[in-house]
Amino acid sequence: MNRLKIPASRSLPAILALALVASATGGALLPAALARAEATSDPANSNLAAAVAAVRAISTMQANFVQTDRNGQRISGVLTLKRPGKIRFQYEKSVPMLIVSDGRALTLIDYEVKQVQRWPIKNSPLGALLDPDRDIARYGTLRPTGNDEVVSVEVRDPKKPEYGTITMVMVRKPSAPGGLELYSWVSLDSQNTRTVVRLSDHRYCMDVPDSTFKYRDPRPSVTGPSHR
Repeated sequence: MNRLKIPASRSLPAILALALVASATGGALLPAALARAEATSDPANSNLAAAVAAVRAISTMQANFVQTDRNGQRISGVLTLKRPGKIRFQYEKSVPMLIVSDGRALTLIDYEVKQVQRWPIKNSPLGALLDPDRDIARYGTLRPTGNDEVVSVEVRDPKKPEYGTITMVMVRKPSAPGGLELYSWVSLDSQNTRTVVRLSDHRYCMDVPDSTFKYRDPRPSVTGPSHR
């Protein structure tokens, strides 16, 4: 039987998108961006400020997700976020892979090949996008949607094209934190590989223990049941 598997190189754009969201729920996010937006009546700046504020308003969140690659292959799972910066990307049982983040590093655990990979956030070239202490307004652009109820923010670093583009799509929903709900994101890597992640059944403000973001290390040389 052929079992669905995501190569690490192909899952990285989705990981980065998640890290962007996780970092955005951290501390003092984008003060310069918010100040500029609040100082002008430009609707685009207002929408950018609203999107930033909505993500900042999330304390904890869980949502189901469906991830679709460029070939139309789909996998599902559960996303868990906790402020500041913690995240768990739990794939369905047919995919022996787990992604967790503590806001400082992304960790991908592949239980099939018994490997663990980590990407430091603050020390990486993507720190400008992922570090909440830096100004993402230099990289974030509002994109037209043709619908006043939908806000789309594209994020890319023109000096680092190898890291591709991430576009977050939010919909207006009064019951969501900040009045906007993260509906999906689209990642496009430097090889034009497109990955779409759509969320559903959002749950907010639940109790999420820190143990949710620990994982079992599959490497035989590593002792201990779980790690951050």
